[in-house]
Amino acid sequence: MPINRPPTHPGGMLLKEFLEPLEMNQKQFAEHLGWTCARLNEIVNGRRNVSAHSALAFGEALGTGPEFWLNLQRDWDLWHARNSHERVPRLGTAS
Repeated sequence: MPINRPPTHPGGMLLKEFLEPLEMNQKQFAEHLGWTCARLNEIVNGRRNVSAHSALAFGEALGTGPEFWLNLQRDWDLWHARNSHERVPRLGTAS
């Protein structure tokens, strides 16, 4: 996971690594998924997270498996959480 820059949001990965090479626009892909264009656009623009349901849909449509999309989302979330997280002192060992 990158340290000095945020990892790629799953929506950015979807657009640059899948839709553009397939010469497919967001509207076409949204229709393929049975989604509204707005829902897909929110993911592509990083305003909506990839849920387990959307990961399943992307995995089926693109042949990647849902774990790929959920791992991208996890990395994105964790990087951002680390930048605002206040450390918690470690508990002592149990007796």
